[in-house]
This record gives sequence, structure tokens and C-alpha cells, in this order.
Amino acid sequence: MLGLEELSREEILAILDTAESFAEISNRSRKKVPALQGRIVFNLFFENSTRTRTSFSLAAKRLSADTQDFTASVSSLSKGETFIDTAKNIEAMGADVMVVRHPTPGAPHLLSQHVSSSIINAGDGAHEHPTQGLLDLMTIRKAKGRIEGLTVGLVGDIAHSRVARSNIWGLLKLGAKVILCGPPTLVPKAMERLGCEVAYRLEDVLPRCDVVNVLRIQFERQQGGMFPSVGEYSQFYMMNQERVRMAKPDLLLLAPGPINRGVELTPEVADGPHSAILDQVKNGLAVRMAVLYLLSGKLDARSPAAE
Repeated sequence: MLGLEELSREEILAILDTAESFAEISNRSRKKVPALQGRIVFNLFFENSTRTRTSFSLAAKRLSADTQDFTASVSSLSKGETFIDTAKNIEAMGADVMVVRHPTPGAPHLLSQHVSSSIINAGDGAHEHPTQGLLDLMTIRKAKGRIEGLTVGLVGDIAHSRVARSNIWGLLKLGAKVILCGPPTLVPKAMERLGCEVAYRLEDVLPRCDVVNVLRIQFERQQGGMFPSVGEYSQFYMMNQERVRMAKPDLLLLAPGPINRGVELTPEVADGPHSAILDQVKNGLAVRMAVLYLLSGKLDARSPAAE
């Protein structure tokens, strides 16, 4: 599970449908099924993470898998061991699935060529974050009842966003129109080649959007000087009440998090009636359970919701 670019429309829909069947488990008094009993899931995170690491850990535990976290800063990597050797040693300990986050684009792809364990890309540099893309798709489909025919605006730092790329691949394959909007330095005109519309004035695109996904400014991936100031960025691109009123009455607002209140969106919009931010977190758990389940070869097992 390396990215949404590699998946077909049918494969994406299969994951979303499986996630729907897992979603109700969170509402049970006993939030656990034996689907992955005896399996071992390793979280290999070479970048900081709160939501994604916690979500994968909880998803694996709800499927009854054994889980183990790996922290790069206190590992043998600090003694000179290579990324590949570290993964091979973890595989030798019996890992069935490795959930990998790495600052270098393509790191999970490289790892998949050297180990036989299933690899899940939990974010590789500015390349892809497929499970975030899937949970965004699930949130849109649950709220709107469909994805095909919708217009989805991705607003913010598109150039450095792995979430943007996974959203673009997933939304286009499921029949949505995608508009990319932000400062010219953060929204390359060349991304039109992917089949997206590129715009630089938020007010021009808001009236056409059914969904707006507000992406975080990736300060940690920028070389600096991408726009004059945070204040100026907020003036032109922050979602506030005035801009919400320019959109359709049933606008759905997403933000992958962590959110910078007062930069990408105001607190009253983040917590307002159009916001589905916490629904995204909830759906992320179901999506990760589905991905772990499907990758572990349980396709022919009985319905997970019935277990």
C-alpha cells in the first residue's frame, strides 16, 4: 500500500467499502475483533506524528494484532545501521506489516523491494499519504453520499503536501473535479497536467466548491521565502466566516491536521457546522483497520462487522 497513484478506482472503492464495515466497531461496547489475531504490526516512524501513529496503533489493536512502535532517534540508526538493515532485523522478529513514515519520498517503495512484509506508506516526504487521502474520500462520501461529480478545492501549500497528491489521485479516479488554490509559489501551474484546475484567488473558486480541504503550510519542508508573511497568507487564503458565506450553503470543510488556527482557518470555522475535522479522525481509524485487514490476506474471511 504505497500510494493512491498505483491503485485503481475499483481498489480504492473496495477499501472504502471495507472501512464502512469497520466503522461501526467504534460504536460497540467491546471495540475489538479477532481479524488479525497472531499478526505483528510494526510502526516505523522516522518523522514525528501524533494522529497517524496513534491511529495505526489503535487500528491494529482493534483487529487484535500485536503492535510495536519503532523510534528512529533511539535506535541503532544512530550507530550507523542502514534503513534497510534496520527493517530486515525487524522483519526477522516476525513483522507481518510495517507502517512506514519517512521524510524521504520513495522510502517505503525502496523498503518494499528488500523485505517480504507488507508495507504501508504512512507518509513519505512530500510525495503521498495514502491513508489520509482515503479517509478524506471516506469523509466526503459519507457526508455527500457520492464523490463523482463533486468539485473539491484543495487550498494552501500544494507544492509540499503529500496529502494533496493522495487527494488528487483519489478524487480524480472517483470522478471529482479538483481545483488547487494558493499562492503561485505553493501551487505550481504544472500541476494542471494531472487533470486539476489551478487558481490563485480563493474568492473565485469558493462559489463552485462542494468541498474545501484546507492544507497546512508545510514550514518544515520549505526553504523559506515562499510568501511574504504568515499574516499576508492568512489575509488571502485563510477560511473565515466571510469566505464560508461565499461558498455553497452545504459546503463541507476538511483539514488533515495538525491545524494552525488563525493561519489556515479561524477557530470559529474549524469548530463550526461545516467542519468535518473530527469526522476525518474517526474515519481514519476505520480506513486504517480496512487497509491492515485487506493487506493481511483476509479478503475471503467472513464479514468483519459480523465477527
